[in-house]
Amino acid sequence: MSATVILGAGIIGTSTAYYLAKHQPPSSIHLVEISPELFASASGYAGGFLAKNWFSPASAELGALSFEEHRKLAEKDSGAGKWGYARSTSISLSPPTNSKEKVDVWCRDGASRAEAASGDSSKGVAPPWLRREDGDAVEVISDEGTVAQLDPLQLSHHLLQKCLSLGVQLHQPAKAISISTDVRNEVSSICIADTRSSTETDIPCTRVIITSGAWSPKVFQTLFPTSSYKLSITSLAGHSLVVKSPKWTKEHEESHGCHAVFMTTQPGYSPEIFSRTGGQIYLAGLNSATEPLPELATDSRANMSKSAIEKLRGTAREILAREGAADDFEVTREGLCFRPVTENGLPIIGRIPDEHLGVSVRTRPGAEGGVYLAAGHGPWGISMSLGTGKVMAELVQGRELSADISSLGLKD
Repeated sequence: MSATVILGAGIIGTSTAYYLAKHQPPSSIHLVEISPELFASASGYAGGFLAKNWFSPASAELGALSFEEHRKLAEKDSGAGKWGYARSTSISLSPPTNSKEKVDVWCRDGASRAEAASGDSSKGVAPPWLRREDGDAVEVISDEGTVAQLDPLQLSHHLLQKCLSLGVQLHQPAKAISISTDVRNEVSSICIADTRSSTETDIPCTRVIITSGAWSPKVFQTLFPTSSYKLSITSLAGHSLVVKSPKWTKEHEESHGCHAVFMTTQPGYSPEIFSRTGGQIYLAGLNSATEPLPELATDSRANMSKSAIEKLRGTAREILAREGAADDFEVTREGLCFRPVTENGLPIIGRIPDEHLGVSVRTRPGAEGGVYLAAGHGPWGISMSLGTGKVMAELVQGRELSADISSLGLKD
């Protein structure tokens, strides 16, 4: 069997390798990652919120499949202890004067993705660690057993270690620089360069899967320079904080469970706060579609906005400060990541038609070949990761699909 090369070893690429390895020799699977640090963007810095039924009809089956795959993997591999998998309760917290309007779920304009919640809203009780103002409206917006949380960085490392232990090959830091074709003009190999030693290696392969997140258009253009087709994926930058507070401890977790709190504080700013196992609270909600995409994910740190971080710290003070105590929380991590987004808010999962590959480039038909894309998940990359990996593996290997993704392919 010819090799399958996956370009991008974030959570989508690693999930795809994990499921591919169940049905083909793992040694025939190659993960290629350009960043000198693994999971340096959304795969390591996202909130880790999982939802079962917060999705539009086009991605509903994929979302539900992925939620169940997360649950099954956590039960099988002790996810509660290894990557903090836990059931959760989702709450919307808004001032009493706030009038909700339906918004897109991608938070581009600072709106809350709580608008995508499918649970029946009901009056709720805020978690004890959350400080509230008098008159705030608290609503439970998730049904029992339909949302969960985890630490995406730990899950990503777990999936990668599973792949490597099976024999999947990792090339990192390495960059895919060119595609070669055979006498029939069909893709036959890919050349990758070790970015530290500058040595080049040709990997014979007939199947290429691009899972490079916001960097996917750049990867595609590099490999298929004669193509005039532009992948419609852009980036949405988001700052985040991880903090520890004496208001959120193991005892609180055991008594009240984890919560996902979606707030509306002012136009253009809708904070998301997740209480995770292990005493961590994650805060995000400052997003920008104008922040330039860095060359590498690790370059994001140089672009981190002091004002954005301070605004998140201010939110932490507002919601976590105990009476008479200021800043009695510890910031353990500041982050900036770039999530891949599409114009219609849907991920792109499918085979790239040969006519989009450029002059004199073709692929073998069916499961014998193909160039594929899985990217554009926006803030739902962690939630949809396992389902995407499973369905992508089935698609590439020519097996029956576990979810309907017919509306998630490339749009001409």
